[in-house]
Amino acid sequence: MTNSPRFVSPERSTRWLIVAVLVLHLVLAAVMGLSVDEAHYLLYAAHPALSYFDHPPLVGWVQWPLVTLDAPTALLRLVPGALWLGTVLGVYRLAQRLAKGDAAPRSGLWAVALLALAPVLHVLAIGLLPDTLLMFFTVVVMLQTHTLMQRGALDRPLPWLSLGLLLGLAGLSKYTAVFLALACALCLLSAHGMRLLRLPALWCAVALAFLLVSPVAIWNARNDWVSFAYQAQHGAGSAWRWQEVARFVMVQLLAYGPLLLWGAWAHNRVGVMRLFFVLPFAVLAWLSGGGSSLPHWTAPAWVALAPFSGVALAAFWGSAAAGSRVHRALIAGLVVLQALACAGLAGLMLSGGAPLLPRSLDDTPVGANPFADLYGWQAAGARARALAEQQGLTSVGVQNWTLASRLGWYARPLPVHVLEDRFDQFDIWFGDLAAGGDTLLVDWSALAFTVPLGAHGFRDCTLLDTQDATHWHAPLAQFRFYACHGWSGSPQPRQRLQ
Repeated sequence: MTNSPRFVSPERSTRWLIVAVLVLHLVLAAVMGLSVDEAHYLLYAAHPALSYFDHPPLVGWVQWPLVTLDAPTALLRLVPGALWLGTVLGVYRLAQRLAKGDAAPRSGLWAVALLALAPVLHVLAIGLLPDTLLMFFTVVVMLQTHTLMQRGALDRPLPWLSLGLLLGLAGLSKYTAVFLALACALCLLSAHGMRLLRLPALWCAVALAFLLVSPVAIWNARNDWVSFAYQAQHGAGSAWRWQEVARFVMVQLLAYGPLLLWGAWAHNRVGVMRLFFVLPFAVLAWLSGGGSSLPHWTAPAWVALAPFSGVALAAFWGSAAAGSRVHRALIAGLVVLQALACAGLAGLMLSGGAPLLPRSLDDTPVGANPFADLYGWQAAGARARALAEQQGLTSVGVQNWTLASRLGWYARPLPVHVLEDRFDQFDIWFGDLAAGGDTLLVDWSALAFTVPLGAHGFRDCTLLDTQDATHWHAPLAQFRFYACHGWSGSPQPRQRLQ
């Protein structure tokens, strides 16, 4: 690699790779509508608070300035794009630190390439989720931890205060940041021993971190600790089964690619820092046995492993062990397969799931095209506002919370009532629909419910309009709008299977 031409140097290749991926993200961000989670966290910004039912507040706070300015979706998505760029640059820098001498540029390139080859990370780079924030803070905390593990770090108070600031912001991002703090503590103890506990700057950093996350505790104290109760119940799941853990592992390999595992066993003088991957991944893998797991929850853990995998792959590719064509072909084949997976995911998001499009909206199986979820909601929100004004209705009703976020965002300022027996953030914002109340009921064909009438519904509902959700002139789903009167106050939604 040292004799390579300048135009194929690792540094230049890294820059071009980052630029290419950023362009892809910008295109997708400009075309796609909001996902359910994106809209939910934008509503955080539209309703500023110290914290929220299901997550800490930073995901809403960072979007508040743009939401206040009523920025368009493409501009709002610059926030996750900037966080993704910061994450990638941090991983590149850490991989270079972990490598030695001439191997540093190649290690950085491999680390960045591994992030670019992980399909789920592209989703988090386009839509802002708490995990997008925690990915970024995981990398910068690892960089700061690596700095503080060096000799002489005990004599400088400012880097310790910086660590406290970063850990506090991570805690404002997501509750699983506790694993980030634990990994950081174990790494520092391994480097400095118990004398670390006698360092005043350390305890100042701890105090600063707790001060920064105090809004979460204050909000929960005022709301019966509802977030902690919800997270405990959500994490516990149901009966534990090893089959669920096996499914979790398979999904993880598909979502992030097997190449990232290269650094899990690689030897390194600061190998203890792999705890930033091991701790959260092991806990989430165990929790998955109870059926409680989503693919993106582990994203910060995989990002933490990327620098080690970059160093290991760069060393292996340039070693005698990789001299055989079989070894190089294996790595090249995995690179191609993961790149195809990323391209396929981008194509599905861009096209609205083109290979999955129905022949007609009348025979669409529920959940047959998950990418239909990304289009049509802005028009539906505008139609809901217009119909509500025509009918003299002052709210929108839906029968599942996942239908509420986009309508809550696009149909603003109309409140959205979730007509199911489940307490969530929408109850805090808008409350229940009062018994005897009227609302504009909105149904979506990709998650359709029977019109609720009688003892567990309304006195009467009248279909006002239907509206097709289309993308590139292809049908994706259909919205139905009903004027409903005389709510019973006793919800019992029944999903309509097609």
